[in-house]
Amino acid sequence: MVAGFIRTVCVYVAAAMAEIFGCYAFWLFFKEGRSCLWLLPGCVSLACFAWVLTFSPSDQAGRAFAIYGGIYIVSSLCWMWSVEGNRPDLWDMVGAVFCLMGAGIILLVPRS
Repeated sequence: MVAGFIRTVCVYVAAAMAEIFGCYAFWLFFKEGRSCLWLLPGCVSLACFAWVLTFSPSDQAGRAFAIYGGIYIVSSLCWMWSVEGNRPDLWDMVGAVFCLMGAGIILLVPRS
């Protein structure tokens, strides 16, 4: 049970990192005026994101995406802090906790 939970969290975190990097590469090109060469790793990373998310244990794509949403929000705030150098504020953290609680409910509640 614990190993399965850890594997699931790893899948969602890996998917989030791939998506965030891919989107950030596009951000750098379109918003920061960086080289169009950023678009290639961005596309590859976004394709990896979609592939990694298929390893979610959910039988329904929509439920997998909903669970992923909570992890994505927390991962985005971690990215903002570690890569962009902007520390999340109290309200970022409060919102992230609520999102993780929602994702946890969707992931962990037994279904018939």
